[in-house]
Amino acid sequence: MPATHCITGCLSLSGWRAALAWLCRFSTLAVGFALAAPLAAPAMDLPVTPGKFTGTMESLTNYTCPDWFRDAKFGIWAHWGPQAVPMEGDWYARMMYQQGSKDYQDHLARWGHPSTNGWKDIIPLWKAENWDPNRLMALYKKAGARYFVSMGSHHDDFFLWNSPLHSWNAVNYGPHRDVVGDWQKAAKAEGLPFGVSEHLGASFTWFQDSHQADKTGPLAGVPYDGANSNNWELYHFPAEPGDTGWYSNNPRWQQQWYNEIKDMVDRYHPDLLYSDGAVPFGNEVGLSQIANLYNVSLASNNRLAVYNCKQPSDGRWVQDYERGVNGGINPSPWQTDTSIGDWFYNRHWKYQPLSWTVHMLADIVSKNGNLLLNVVLRPDGTLDPEVEDMLGQLAYWTSVNGEAIYGTRPWLRFGEGPLRPKGGAFKENFVYTARDIRFTTKGKTLYAIALGWPADGQIVIKSLAGGGDTGTNRIKRVELLGYEGKLAFTQSLDGLTVQLPEQKLSNLTCVLRITGSRLVPAPIPVEETLVTPDAQGDFRFSPDSATTHGENIKAEEQGCQADIGFWDHGDEWVSWTARVDRPGNYQLSTTTATVSGGAEYAVQVGGQTVTATAPVTGGWDKTAETSLGTVSIPQAGKVTVSVRARDAATWKAINLFAVKLTPAP
Repeated sequence: MPATHCITGCLSLSGWRAALAWLCRFSTLAVGFALAAPLAAPAMDLPVTPGKFTGTMESLTNYTCPDWFRDAKFGIWAHWGPQAVPMEGDWYARMMYQQGSKDYQDHLARWGHPSTNGWKDIIPLWKAENWDPNRLMALYKKAGARYFVSMGSHHDDFFLWNSPLHSWNAVNYGPHRDVVGDWQKAAKAEGLPFGVSEHLGASFTWFQDSHQADKTGPLAGVPYDGANSNNWELYHFPAEPGDTGWYSNNPRWQQQWYNEIKDMVDRYHPDLLYSDGAVPFGNEVGLSQIANLYNVSLASNNRLAVYNCKQPSDGRWVQDYERGVNGGINPSPWQTDTSIGDWFYNRHWKYQPLSWTVHMLADIVSKNGNLLLNVVLRPDGTLDPEVEDMLGQLAYWTSVNGEAIYGTRPWLRFGEGPLRPKGGAFKENFVYTARDIRFTTKGKTLYAIALGWPADGQIVIKSLAGGGDTGTNRIKRVELLGYEGKLAFTQSLDGLTVQLPEQKLSNLTCVLRITGSRLVPAPIPVEETLVTPDAQGDFRFSPDSATTHGENIKAEEQGCQADIGFWDHGDEWVSWTARVDRPGNYQLSTTTATVSGGAEYAVQVGGQTVTATAPVTGGWDKTAETSLGTVSIPQAGKVTVSVRARDAATWKAINLFAVKLTPAP
């Protein structure tokens, strides 16, 4: 495409504020992805490299996910580029043009007003001066990565490859290196399949804030630098009225996207291409790009590539869940993409613990998925020391337990345990225990991965209960990966009980290799989880023992504390059942976090209801305890404790960390 674009007339964008708010972004990714009627334009030019695939849904039914991807299970991603420079996290290039946002204030203080000093002036500051892709790739492979993905372009329209179609690229600005090309060389040297992520499709509408101006203050009405037509190669020309979706309905932008991504695919022949959204533009444009990728990979690499996007595929590509998981075993391979921190380097964020990565990996693999993990890079291309330490620990874990991950396939049941996470995007941070077990298979071998080390030194696998007269689940041998001694085990109608060695091997997992005949999942009765008092007689109702009622609300983790989160629907609620042996009066308290004032909730204990307003804590991981007075439990037995919105229509989201009942003096 040419360096600048011409349009007729002057378009008013005064109504464009934040049309792509985070939640709205993903509501546009629902199945169907309907588009508005396209603007009048010449017919699209969508050349596809000759081969067995064409840009139709029918043709793509001939696709079969390649074994290299199904066997790999774990990939590492460098979600990295000039937006790392401010060290303020994701979406900086857009948020800096939203007056009043923290990124706007940060930019104003450090670099000046976006009418003169905009995103174009930050890009040259990204030098990547200490970036050593060969060293990093060796670390990633040792840590257990079996493929690697480089960012190609984020929504900021800056290309990390040497593109002849777009002058705003990493060879001309910033590092003055072909970042994609250098990552690819390093991956090939380590024998790793290489992929590229493209976030370009959303950039056309995403970047329209750069065409705005301050609404108040001394520079109110002075256009930001994106309104200057000399800068439109980077910021794009103004969108047509109503063109505010995640993907533009403008055919010129669709053609531009097709040309630029096809150039990248044809130039680098990636083994994987990731799109940050549904199939771009929901029509033959995106489907033709997929067909071109598949044909190029067969012609150049003599094997099929993988295409990832956030749309169900029926096997035509690999569906991706951003920061989420599948709820169960999917017959088609799928992928989770997530990050150990923010998407771009954020000096304010804490990294996820190693247990989070390992447990995510085991859960995902048990359900026929892959984990693509963003390992956050500093602007200069180096890793923080704690990230290097985490990679070293992960390398040890995969060296011991990798045979239960790589090259495996799901069993007939993905797992068992008290935590029953619902699937979907943006549903992660589950708090697992050693009672949560995930299964994988390889040939006739079954692996059981307990997501922790049991305190009592034994694992009970209910799915492997003795089959009685059925002849199923005849266990011949049970081995612990990383341990050379023999394990004692017994089997009954309640399950397979394995006695572990006295010396704990790991705090992360306990991985068993199980051999036998006719291994099939035994029925597991739904068990009631009862909360019992501690030694002082206190009841603590925690997220890991809760029953959630709703599609969104779930147990997660904030600031290394378990909580009930994603609670932004007032008709959803949470409950527990307690076994009370000492009737009497109890002091009731809750521990919550919220950033919204007026978040009112009701706690029910037996037949009593107490209402409260959650104090504003200023962060989802900053907690406050609230005393709700005294409640009476008149008799021993089971008591239901629940927390609901006081009024579903006026509900303000909270995170609930605990409910506590303490015997009154």
